[in-house]
Amino acid sequence: MTIETRNYINGAWQAGAQTVANVNPSDLSDVIGHFAQAEAADVDVAVAAARAAQPGWWAAGIQRRHDALMQIGTELMARSAEIGALLAREEGKPLAEGKGEVYRAGQFFTWFAAEALRLQGDQAESVRPGVEIEVRREAVGVVAIVTPWNFPVATPAWKIAPALAYGNAVVWKPANLTPASAVALAEIISRAGLPPGCFNLVMGAGREVGDRLVGHPGVDAVSFTGSVEVGQGIAARVLGNRAKLQMEMGSKNPMLIMEDCDLDLAVAHAANAAFGGTGQKCTAASRLIVHRAVLEAFTEKLVKAAEALRVGHALAEGTQIGPVVSAGQLASNLDWITKGRAEGAELLTGGQRLERPTDGYFMAPAVFAATRNDMAINQTEMFAPITAIIPADSYAEALALANDSPFGLTAGIMTRSLARANHFRANMRAGCVMVNLPTAGTDYHVPFGGRGMSSFGPREQGRYAAEFFTTVKTAYMASGVPE
Repeated sequence: MTIETRNYINGAWQAGAQTVANVNPSDLSDVIGHFAQAEAADVDVAVAAARAAQPGWWAAGIQRRHDALMQIGTELMARSAEIGALLAREEGKPLAEGKGEVYRAGQFFTWFAAEALRLQGDQAESVRPGVEIEVRREAVGVVAIVTPWNFPVATPAWKIAPALAYGNAVVWKPANLTPASAVALAEIISRAGLPPGCFNLVMGAGREVGDRLVGHPGVDAVSFTGSVEVGQGIAARVLGNRAKLQMEMGSKNPMLIMEDCDLDLAVAHAANAAFGGTGQKCTAASRLIVHRAVLEAFTEKLVKAAEALRVGHALAEGTQIGPVVSAGQLASNLDWITKGRAEGAELLTGGQRLERPTDGYFMAPAVFAATRNDMAINQTEMFAPITAIIPADSYAEALALANDSPFGLTAGIMTRSLARANHFRANMRAGCVMVNLPTAGTDYHVPFGGRGMSSFGPREQGRYAAEFFTTVKTAYMASGVPE
């Protein structure tokens, strides 16, 4: 695949005034390409093009929107191995995960293609004789989409697909760390028969391109996934324009390990949830709340599991954990190791930079023990292959600790007790709860989102996506009296 190095605005690929190098975090000598950077003026052009194109896209009808999304999704799935390898190369995700992410992105598009055909309204009886009522959903208008680097194809897909399915126009700013994946997705969308301006890609720094986009008066809705700090700044900009806002932000997901659990299964799921994707997932389990009755046995097994994980080049056969995404992320991770120790946590394994045959940002998965829930490592999202064990004397205490967080995205419990599992599902304050499963891993046809500082606005994915990407109109009409 030839990697385009341009932005896509108003139906045409356009060069930028500057470019940034895209470097493979598994091998710093591997420069994937140089990618154009948009400017504030380019954002203005893209938003204007989107506003001009959106009415025509809505008027094109549900069959055309279905066909376009099916084409996009089908091609993504067919090319998942090729684009997945590119994704793994630029982000550091192991190859199998990269392929799986691209395939899942295709499923988002095909699922919402079908949803485009299901855009139905309601009829209602009026309390007034001779009046008919119709309730219908219509497109919001122009949607600004801002996405992170950790799922550079899947996260954009679950936003762009419903936006287009429901008749909106899109201006998308991806993360600057993963521009190749963004261009690959944009190139597929560009050939799906959308009107020029209906979909736009503007790459660049958040402080210039992102700020201009989310605060643009021509934008009707903003969907953002990223950090709490950036999200709070976006909220102030967006609400000033009275645009709709949807945000997925930070997390500090707990997994409860109860004394009656299958211990080997608990260790496997904890290791998967804590270290999969190098811990660079909003659904990662970074707090392991363990009943004291199994604390010693669980801790010993988890340390062995962490040490057995194969850390290496994302494209190498057998790699289970790739590098972290950048030098800045690695520095932040190592700083959290220092902070954890300074707080009194005991580092049982990992936490150091690793040397491999290629020069990359490799880090050993880390396990802290003897931690308290009020420590910074247990209250702040690290986005790292680091997890902390918190002892608890009972299920009640474990649940209280789990809920003692400003976040509330995902949470899990390992237990054989049906009563305890049901109580946890009802009383854990999180948007997604898992029983005897990792905290990471969600389906594309059901809602996703959190509580507290984790999310703001309507849920993403599934039929709940219509709450954000459409607006409701209630129409009244005098039915008249037949002659």
